[in-house]
Amino acid sequence: MHIEIVIQNGGAIQIPVTEDNIKLTWERKGTPGKLTFTVLKSDGLDFQEGNPVKLLVDGKPLFSGFVFQKKRDKNRKIDVVAYDQLRYLKNKDTVIDEGVKASALLKRLAKTFRLETGEIADTGYVLETIVEENQTLFDIIQKTLDETMMHTKQLFVLYDAVGKLTLQNINTMKLDFLIDAQSAENFRYETSIDSQTYNKINLAYPNKKTGTLERFVAQDGENINRWGVLQYFEQIQTTTGAPQKADTLLQLYDNKTRKLSVQKAFGDVRVRAGTTIAVSLHLGDMVVNQYMMVEKVTHIFSAEQHTMDLDLIGGTFIG
Repeated sequence: MHIEIVIQNGGAIQIPVTEDNIKLTWERKGTPGKLTFTVLKSDGLDFQEGNPVKLLVDGKPLFSGFVFQKKRDKNRKIDVVAYDQLRYLKNKDTVIDEGVKASALLKRLAKTFRLETGEIADTGYVLETIVEENQTLFDIIQKTLDETMMHTKQLFVLYDAVGKLTLQNINTMKLDFLIDAQSAENFRYETSIDSQTYNKINLAYPNKKTGTLERFVAQDGENINRWGVLQYFEQIQTTTGAPQKADTLLQLYDNKTRKLSVQKAFGDVRVRAGTTIAVSLHLGDMVVNQYMMVEKVTHIFSAEQHTMDLDLIGGTFIG
């Protein structure tokens, strides 16, 4: 496996000498793709923050982004952090709109902020209203995708595909790749009701005409007796579909959460956050033998070796 870092500074194309442990991390939502590497300073090497950078694996681009951070030391080594286009979704803005699809809003925001787009899947569902004030573009887009999922049961993943913002339905992102005891060095398995577990959903609509809060509640009495009240509260902008939304949220979050992370699995450049892969592992209180979605992956390239650290969700594994 041949790994190259290519940096462009103006018209100059540079391929610096890099140390081992080049890392590429992708997360499913709210975080840009991140490439970290260390270069050895040579007399001809010259690059700046904002310069385009690419990671090539066997001559094919795997990552395209921009230099955002440099750290130097006395040994003439430079630690570099680069992010893909999703980094610019940390910008804040206010969006007030109605009758728009999540996919259409994404295209509009990308154009406004001068971001390149690739394949944007049609999300189908038309959102009645969008009211987001002084929020990051990440949060605005993710909320529209979450609202779409509530009504359609379809989950979409936003990522940067080598310099082009891409939106895909996870149903199109299944890989023929297996994680088992032989293909992974180690794993960690955690169960909890401390985060993202709710047995009572409380949606409140401020009715300006009556001056009251209209509440839409869905709850699981059995799990309330078992765990106490774990409430999810949200102030909603419309009552349309509110009872169904409360029921859907309860179905999603009225479970003990399970987190599975895998260390040093055999590397595969096709694996990114949002892809689904086959997992067959004995975890102690349960056996996993199913497809699971990659919530986070870090690709590690070192001394001609490619491994991956993975966070996985799926089934009763809720993200």
